[in-house]
Amino acid sequence: MDTRTATAELGWTANPASGWEEVSGYDENLNTIRTYQVCNVFEPNQNNWLLTTFINRRGAHRIYTEMRFTVRDCSSLPNVPGSCKETFNLYYYETDSVIATKKSAFWSEAPYLKVDTIAADESFSQVDFGGRLMKVNTEVRSFGPLTRNGFYLAFQDYGACMSLLSVRVFFKKCPSIVQNFAVFPETMTGAESTSLVIARGTCIPNAEEVDVPIKLYCNGDGEWMVPIGRCTCKPGYEAENSVACKACPAGMFKASQEAEGCSHCPSNSRSPSEASPICTCRTGYYRADFDPPEVACTISYFSTDF
Repeated sequence: MDTRTATAELGWTANPASGWEEVSGYDENLNTIRTYQVCNVFEPNQNNWLLTTFINRRGAHRIYTEMRFTVRDCSSLPNVPGSCKETFNLYYYETDSVIATKKSAFWSEAPYLKVDTIAADESFSQVDFGGRLMKVNTEVRSFGPLTRNGFYLAFQDYGACMSLLSVRVFFKKCPSIVQNFAVFPETMTGAESTSLVIARGTCIPNAEEVDVPIKLYCNGDGEWMVPIGRCTCKPGYEAENSVACKACPAGMFKASQEAEGCSHCPSNSRSPSEASPICTCRTGYYRADFDPPEVACTISYFSTDF
């Protein structure tokens, strides 16, 4: 969900009707936006609820909510009672299906989980319509773990004069990546901001694991860290830009995974095809069984004792 550029009606559910109101407005850049506002500061005992539409969590375990809003400074309002507030509450409700309508929504704290009380860093005392010097606050909160198909967000006003300019709901993930000659899939971050999620890597074509199974950890910020293990190009293939293994061309070879790259065939040997792990001796030339592949082939002399 991202209402920052929304111009059509959002259609969220408000209760009571005298509380939150959806209106068209302008952001600090004079772009037309849809906002919700409430300003019943002269009436005590306010309890105004605003409920979003159902939001699918899309496999995320932890959700982030960015709220942009403005709040009127209570001290700038004449004859305002002591019940005037400059904060509001953020809640969420987890569910597997769309359950809330204008007739069935919940209008109390009971079924919701409170995320936080949101306070403004800056409040305004009057609106400057000429210069549009809006004091817009941006706050981000996160919550989890989530296990159901989706959730609702709920905003509770209890006596503020404010406008909710936009709400952006997002999650973090580690992108698919090729590292150490292995492919790691796109991986959702964990349920806590400090969680580390293990992702197993798969060696790229023509590469093989070395020692321990290869894996990376996805941290709470959606960044890969702590690589363990590695893949290397198998015999007959060499590294290309650290992301691919290409075949050794004809006339060259690579005998082991540990070798730096392809080498030209030793004297009197050849590799007629690509991806050769060893060069074979030409006709009439030989290499002892215990000789390494890098050793040149030589003519074998035989003598017979009488």
